Amino acid sequence: MAHIAIVILNWNGREFLEKFLPSVIANSRDIAEVIIADNASTDSSIEFLQDNFPGVRIISNLTNGGFARGYNEALAGVEADYYILLNSDIEVTPNWIEPVISLMESDHNIAACQPKLRSYYEKEKFEYAGAAGGFIDEYGYPFCRGRIFQHLEKDNGQYDDVMEIFWATGACMFVRADLYRQFGGFDEDFFAHMEEIDFCWRLKNGGYKIMFCPDSVVYHVGGGTLPKKSSQKTYLNFRNNLSLLYKNLPAELLWPVFAVRFPLDGIAALKFLFEAGFKDFYAVLRAHLYFYSHFRSLREKRSKFKQSMVHGIYKGNLVKEHYLRKKTLFTQLDPGKFSE
Repeated sequence: MAHIAIVILNWNGREFLEKFLPSVIANSRDIAEVIIADNASTDSSIEFLQDNFPGVRIISNLTNGGFARGYNEALAGVEADYYILLNSDIEVTPNWIEPVISLMESDHNIAACQPKLRSYYEKEKFEYAGAAGGFIDEYGYPFCRGRIFQHLEKDNGQYDDVMEIFWATGACMFVRADLYRQFGGFDEDFFAHMEEIDFCWRLKNGGYKIMFCPDSVVYHVGGGTLPKKSSQKTYLNFRNNLSLLYKNLPAELLWPVFAVRFPLDGIAALKFLFEAGFKDFYAVLRAHLYFYSHFRSLREKRSKFKQSMVHGIYKGNLVKEHYLRKKTLFTQLDPGKFSE
């Protein structure tokens, strides 16, 4: 039987641990080991765990290196066949592990997989961070089956099929442990946001599949560390998105993509300036300054892995599709534009 390790990264999240850890333990007993990786919390998380869950293993990272470094440091000390990277603000359900592992065991070319993510507060709706599986358009804009930009669909069973996707959410990612190590884990320079897209893209460039399993359902609070309307989140999203494009795009697409993407970021910055204020405008500017000033290190990262044409990139402009053509549903997108 496969050895499965559920690793929950915690940073000052006692409230979430108190609320959701019991359901994880109850629905994972005898199937998987539950581990808390603590990112140098300053609240009473550790004391709470020691007092109430003495059987749960705790890995204490010395510093808060964010989502990416936090997981890399913790997983270096975890021996398993499969890792389940699970956010602390997720409520799991009965039988949430077995269908995903069975799917991955059926095809050893599946490197990572995600369950269906619904909203904890609006349980009939999909949740922003992963919904029914992630995709990306040719200019780097991520979206999901069930979520395009801020528009979330109700789950009416419209995506209840097993499907190859482009990226699996880091909020609840099942991944083969050996491939996590082989492909270098998360890029620690990302700190947080989009590191899972970058990682999944590397896996796909390596010839592996990323899958969605509808028979497993979890409920995600979302926004537990950074609020949705945060200039720091804006900065990380724009910065990391530019980095993952440069690291993973095939050479022949690099400059055609950036020739369109740079003006689009300029438009987004101006939109932020007039609608949200200077902080988000400056966040986009900072993201570009970071990208230009770290070009050499990004080039070195790019040289370590191969780039190729991969399945799951939407050959269209999602900004145009959504904001100009008013498409809000995944099913409204042209299926012929998804790369094979």
